Amino acid sequence: MIGISGPVFRPGDEGYDAERRGYNLALDHRPALVVGAVDAADVAAAVRHAAEAGLGVAVQATGHGVSVPTDGQLVVSTARMDGVRVDPVARTAQVGAGARWHQVIAAAAPHGLAPLSGSNPDVGAVGYTLGGGIGLLGRRYGYAADHVRRFELVTADGRLLEVTAESEPELFWALRGGKDNFGVVVSMEIDLVPVERLFGGGLYFPGESAAQVLHGWAAWTRTVPEEMSSSIQLIHYPDLPVLPEPLRGRFVAHVRIAWCGGRAEGERLVAPLRELGPALVDSLRELPYPECGSIHHEPPMPVAAYDRNTALRELDAAAVDTLLTLAGPEAGAPVILEIRHHGGAYARTPRVPNAAGGRDAAYMLFSTYLVEPGRLEEIRRVHGLLHDRLAPWGTGGSFVNFLGIDDTGADRVRACYAPGDYRRLAALKAERDPGNLFRVNYNIPPSELR
Repeated sequence: MIGISGPVFRPGDEGYDAERRGYNLALDHRPALVVGAVDAADVAAAVRHAAEAGLGVAVQATGHGVSVPTDGQLVVSTARMDGVRVDPVARTAQVGAGARWHQVIAAAAPHGLAPLSGSNPDVGAVGYTLGGGIGLLGRRYGYAADHVRRFELVTADGRLLEVTAESEPELFWALRGGKDNFGVVVSMEIDLVPVERLFGGGLYFPGESAAQVLHGWAAWTRTVPEEMSSSIQLIHYPDLPVLPEPLRGRFVAHVRIAWCGGRAEGERLVAPLRELGPALVDSLRELPYPECGSIHHEPPMPVAAYDRNTALRELDAAAVDTLLTLAGPEAGAPVILEIRHHGGAYARTPRVPNAAGGRDAAYMLFSTYLVEPGRLEEIRRVHGLLHDRLAPWGTGGSFVNFLGIDDTGADRVRACYAPGDYRRLAALKAERDPGNLFRVNYNIPPSELR
């Protein structure tokens, strides 16, 4: 393609399949073009070409945020734009569109600093941040989006624009939470925080203790300071030799801990959890921040996953009992369940407000499962029932970064934002992208098209 330095892939080309596939294989995308951008000029040329050809634009760095099929559309792959530069004096990092969190973590760590990264360091930093960004330090520092200083953005007309709170206040507000609805972010400047080490890891309890552990964890979360982030996962592990022997083939309640404080205080705070029963594995320890991925130890290989999420305002005993009935060890359901503790800094409006939703949530309920041949309808039904039954404890909202392949409808996307914020986003979309060029995503259509 004219004006593009990086590789361009079409169906049938060598490398096309590898380039189009992301982390989540639940959708088998068949875009008309995949542009392997190497710089902002490539991105701008690709956007102009899409506009001229009448193609929608999708953006993919790692492919963790699968949304809608890209069939017949144009995908801008930013994976090659993965530069990271740290300013230890200003405590900031300049992050390229394709950089993964582990790259940012590695660049910041020698200076005693850390980004507000997620539970999986292999996730793309920019896409995560555009969706708000829920991470291991979030209850202490807030969303990753709360700590962005600047974006470089390719807009719908193919221009490269610097976006800050001063230069483009409305667009700066929208990008921090509105995902990729307003253009292609080619780099961002973010704050780093003075965190070198965590006290963290996991407590893995046997399935027969799941009820006691889930009830105990829910009560415990109402007592801890905001420097303590935690979640709990209910999972039936496969019987595979790659797993620790005590976990193979067992239903497990896995409590994840990330305390950004000293070990002694962390040990004191988690003592009530250890008293819930004997653990199969106790991996809690003081660890350098670059090892933070070991806390959740999420699978590094691509998988086909079905995801749903619901923002919860509370998690009382009745809610816990409902969860156990539908996804506990006796349910035998095709569900891997996770509940993340929110509140703390997540609930506070940042110094420079943004569009990130879910500040009224006390917890996030997330369910996932590997999509197996012939089981999608069963998985869809079971997960739908789970989230419908927990609706009485919900806020009515969801989190955009945790949406799945069934969450592309207008109502699901709208639920990720406060009503006034959604209207504001749609109005800005009508101003900045009236033709909805950036529509191959969890889309916020221009207000006049709704």
